[in-house]
Amino acid sequence: MVELTHTAVKAVFAPPLVPVERPIDVEHLSRMTLGDRALEREVLGLFARQLGMLRSRMETTADAHVIGAAAHTLKGSATGVGAWPIARAAADIEVSAEAGDHRGLHRAIASLDAAIAQVMVEISETLRAAAN
Repeated sequence: MVELTHTAVKAVFAPPLVPVERPIDVEHLSRMTLGDRALEREVLGLFARQLGMLRSRMETTADAHVIGAAAHTLKGSATGVGAWPIARAAADIEVSAEAGDHRGLHRAIASLDAAIAQVMVEISETLRAAAN
C-alpha cells in the first residue's frame, strides 16, 4: 500500500513548470475594459482589423523604418489587449528593423505571423460565442 503524504499530494497537483500562455490574456483584457464584456468584444474586433492593416503595411514595403513603425504601433495595441506573443514579436521586429538585421527581421515576422494566427482564432471564437 502506498501512503500519500501532504508533500506528495502537493507535488502531484503542482502547476506546470512553464505556464501555458494563451494568445490573449483575458484577465488583462478584462481589467483594461473594466469587466465590460461588450467593450471587450468591441476592442477585440478593432484589434483584429488593426492587425490586418498593420501586417499588410509590413508586407507591402521594403522600408525597414516603415516596418519598424508599424511594429511599434502593433506592440502598443497588443499590450493594451494582453496579446503578449504579438507584443513580443512586434518588439523583435522593431529592434531588427532599427538594426538593419534582415535575418532577424524575417524570423521576427514569422513569429508575428504565428502569433497573429493564434490570436485570430481566439478572437473569432470569442466573438462567435458572444453571438450565440
